[in-house]
Amino acid sequence: MIGTGFMGRMHSHAWRTAPRFFDLPRDVELTTLVGRNGVVTERAATELGWLEHATDWRDVVARDDIDGIDICTPGDSHAEIAIAALAAGKHVLCEKPLANSLAEAEDMAKAADRSDAVAMCGFSYRRTPALAYARELIREGRVGNIRHVRAQYLQDWLSDPDAPYTWRLDRDRAGSGALGDIGAHSIDTAQWLAGDEIVGVSAALQTFVVSRPVMESQQGLGGIAVADAERMPVTVDDAVAFTARFRGGAFGVFEATRMATGRRNANRIEINGDRGAISFDFERMNELEFFDATLPKSEQGFRRIQVTNAEHPYAGAWWPVGHGLGYEHLFTHQAVDFVRAVAGEAATEPTFADAVVVQRVLAAVEKSAAEDSRFTPVESSN
Repeated sequence: MIGTGFMGRMHSHAWRTAPRFFDLPRDVELTTLVGRNGVVTERAATELGWLEHATDWRDVVARDDIDGIDICTPGDSHAEIAIAALAAGKHVLCEKPLANSLAEAEDMAKAADRSDAVAMCGFSYRRTPALAYARELIREGRVGNIRHVRAQYLQDWLSDPDAPYTWRLDRDRAGSGALGDIGAHSIDTAQWLAGDEIVGVSAALQTFVVSRPVMESQQGLGGIAVADAERMPVTVDDAVAFTARFRGGAFGVFEATRMATGRRNANRIEINGDRGAISFDFERMNELEFFDATLPKSEQGFRRIQVTNAEHPYAGAWWPVGHGLGYEHLFTHQAVDFVRAVAGEAATEPTFADAVVVQRVLAAVEKSAAEDSRFTPVESSN
């Protein structure tokens, strides 16, 4: 695994946990953790359960005893690492968004096409039991023809104008701000649930705080600022909003921000069709709201489904009914699905090609915002 930060810790937890709760078709050995700083990486490897550590990912990718590479680095290194790993015959799991640009993402997808290895992008919210169950309901026709897709991803960890500068605020490293960091999740979830692609957008981007103080210490996504520190320029968006047209005719409204004061991780989506609707908020991640418009009007209304039964996706491997799951479980489910794909027991989802579809929407959003919100078609894959 390459990367020792927030995602590196989360993925390490998932790799340790997956074989303890799920029957996996392959044994998993956490061989090598790679980071830039040898001292930090050695300490992280010990804490997170890796056998050894290294500081040069190229040496690790070339090793014959390594079968898979898990990429948890900032987006500016995704393409180089993934392409090299696939060329070396390694299976690859890469964090989202796939790359910092559409061109890089397309190069990664081409490398995956040339390889027989598994190449999966880490859109982890697909592994939320409630959302996976929502997809089953939609596929069964319980929502009917989709008319509206309404998605928000609201966080507030940057709402303080003196919150410190991190790599996520540097366009060269992160590619974009709220758009790629969390908006990409909403785009993927919406297209995956609807079974349809966005074909055009009208968008606006906003940066509210144009500079931030240097960080003294890291805490979660943010950290503590150095007192009286110089301020670094913010080169990404703080917030994005856009309307979208889906190929099948549905109308979409999307919003993503890291400055929604009071909202810690409100990843929300509602889909309305002619036969019903689903509504989900990750701040209540074990619940799905479902409206059945085919019932007599006297019985209609959104009802809360607690998605913790053994019959629900992933839930049967865990706790008794009603004992909810948390954020970390999504990454365990992702590790399980990755291993099953490597063993040929499950399809690879989402593929690098699926992630390129999201990347095309991100590119169209940025283009639209740069042109005064002009309606902008999403580049076709054909």
